[in-house]
Amino acid sequence: MSQFAIPKFPAVSKSLHTDLKKRVQQYFDERGIDSTGTPKLFTKAIVMVIALVLVYIYLLVWTPVWYFAIAECIVMGGLVAGIGFNVMHDGSHGSFSTNKWVNRIAASSISLLGANHFMWNMKHNMIHHSFTNIDGVDDDIEIGILMRMAPTQKRYKMHKFQHFYFWFLYMLLYVFWIFFTDYQKYFSRKIGNVPLKKMEMKDHIEFWGVKVYHALVFIVLPIAAVGFVSWVIGFLVMSLVAGFILSIVFQLAHTVEHTEFPVMDIETQRMPDEFAAHQIKTTANFATRNKLVSWLVGGLNFQIEHHLFPKISHVHYPAISEIVRNVCREYQLQYIEYPTMRKAVVAHVKFLREMGRHD
Repeated sequence: MSQFAIPKFPAVSKSLHTDLKKRVQQYFDERGIDSTGTPKLFTKAIVMVIALVLVYIYLLVWTPVWYFAIAECIVMGGLVAGIGFNVMHDGSHGSFSTNKWVNRIAASSISLLGANHFMWNMKHNMIHHSFTNIDGVDDDIEIGILMRMAPTQKRYKMHKFQHFYFWFLYMLLYVFWIFFTDYQKYFSRKIGNVPLKKMEMKDHIEFWGVKVYHALVFIVLPIAAVGFVSWVIGFLVMSLVAGFILSIVFQLAHTVEHTEFPVMDIETQRMPDEFAAHQIKTTANFATRNKLVSWLVGGLNFQIEHHLFPKISHVHYPAISEIVRNVCREYQLQYIEYPTMRKAVVAHVKFLREMGRHD
C-alpha cells in the first residue's frame, strides 16, 4: 500500500456497543463485584510461573534421562503458552487486577518468555482488537506468501495444500516471534502497514534487556549445563509446542468458516458495520462449556466477549456471554460458536482449504 489509511467505523443512532456495555455493567453493579481477576486467577498465575521456573531448573540442574527431559520440555511449552493466555494477556489488557502495578507485572510476564511487551501491546491491543480481520491492517492474518488467510489476499498454487501443512508453520510461531518478528518490527518501525508509535528510551532499554536476558537464560546457560545438542532438541520441543498452542487458539477465534473479513470503502475510508457488530461478525467462540479448555486457554475460547470487553477479565466471560447472546438475537446478529474444540479445528481446516482453492 503506497498510502496507508486507517479504517473508520460508522457512527449509528442506536449503538450496539453502547447497549452491550450498559447491560454488562449492570451485571457487575447488581452483584457488587469487580470486572477484573479473582483470587483463583491470581493463584493460577502464581502456580504456572513457579511451575515454569521449577521445570527449567530441574532440566538444567538434575538433567533427567532423555525421554523424561523431552516430556518436561513439552510441559514447559504448554506452560509458556498457559502463562501467555492466563497471565500476560489479561495483564496487558489491564483486566488482571484492579491494581495498575499488578497489571503491569502480569503483562511483563511476556518478558519472562522472551517477547517484547511494547510490540505485543501495539500489535494485539491497538491493531488486532481495533481492526480485526481487516486485510492490510490486522497483522494476525498476515502470514506472507506461505498462507492465504483472507479472501482479499493473493492466492498462490501452494495454498491448495495449506490445510495440510498449516500445523508445521503454526509450530514455528514462537521461534519466529522471539528471534525474528520482534526485531523486524523494531527496525522497520512498522507492524505490517501500520507505523509503530514512537518508542521512548525506556522502551528501547526494555526491548534489548529482555532479548539479552532471554539469550542468557534460554540459550547460554542451557548450552553450558547440558551441551549444544541437548539444548537444541529441548529448546525446539518447547518452542514448537508453545508455538502450535498459541497459534491454533488465536486462529480458531477468527479464521474459521463463518467469520467475515470486511473491506473498507475506499472513498469514505469507513467499514460497513459499527465497531461492536464488526467484532461479532469477525470473531468466533469454541468449547465454551468445556471448563478444562476454558481454564487452560485463559477464557480465550470466549473470544466474542473478549473482543467486545477486553478490559474485563476472562474469568467473567461465561457469565456475560449470556448477555451478549441475548443482545445478538435482538439485533439479529449471528453469534458464531462451535460447541467443541474439535469442531472449531475442523471449521478452521475447511476455511484454509477454501482459501487455498478458490478466489
